[in-house]
Amino acid sequence: MIPGAFDYHRPASLDEVVALLTEHGDEGRLLAGGHTLIPMMKLRLANPSHLIDLHGIEALKAIEEADGAIRIGAMTTQAEVIASELLAARVPILRETALQIADPQVRYCGTIGGNLANGDPGNDMPAVMLALGADFLARGPSGERAIPARDYYQAAFTTALADNEVLTALRIPVPPAGHGWAYEKMKRKVGDYATAAAAVILVMDGGACRDARIALTNLANVPLLAEAAAQALIGTPVDGAATLKAAAAAVAITDPASDLRGPAEFRKHVAGIMVRRAIGRARERAGG
Repeated sequence: MIPGAFDYHRPASLDEVVALLTEHGDEGRLLAGGHTLIPMMKLRLANPSHLIDLHGIEALKAIEEADGAIRIGAMTTQAEVIASELLAARVPILRETALQIADPQVRYCGTIGGNLANGDPGNDMPAVMLALGADFLARGPSGERAIPARDYYQAAFTTALADNEVLTALRIPVPPAGHGWAYEKMKRKVGDYATAAAAVILVMDGGACRDARIALTNLANVPLLAEAAAQALIGTPVDGAATLKAAAAAVAITDPASDLRGPAEFRKHVAGIMVRRAIGRARERAGG
């Protein structure tokens, strides 16, 4: 189908973006990669009167390191995440995750901010941001504020971002040198959402786990931070028994829907497998 009529805006600054969002309210929608919004507009599931294109704002595209954190502009594409030597060295789970998103054509246009901002529980990067303890930086009429990733997602397609705010960047604390990481994802075919996926970050010290983060993709109406599962690994050598305990704790908080990817019980079963695989690969990569 053809989208409904709309006015097109291409602002050159964040101030212009915020002004347009404030002026047009619910009738204004932001355009990043467009892989969610444009199909919805074609199906008339979204019918904004004003489309605000973010591609002209260079401030949204930088990847920088400062003060122990990585800042990634929201309009950075998945292909740029994959190509970044800084991210590969400091936060390698981002490259591993981006390589599992859709296909190369999508990754050249799709942005990390778009993957994070709209609250789609099937998107891959939200769980990774939970595991990394990231902050989402949002700009609105009152200036910039930081929203912890764990507080951002409220329900499917519902987030803590106000209607007159725009996601500008992600701020990620640099994980310790020698940390282990993995993003394990099962999907039916190339380009599909996960049947279940798990992100794991491990820090080992003297053969024992000093810190752990585990987060889950597409297993509830929001990405899940599996805190009890991570706690099950801390203080252990991350052996088979600890891994099984952690996986069971992770599965216990899931609430997947039965859909084309399988019945809920199957998806829970797959979740346990993804968590165990991710823990195992993160442990293999972890120093200490």
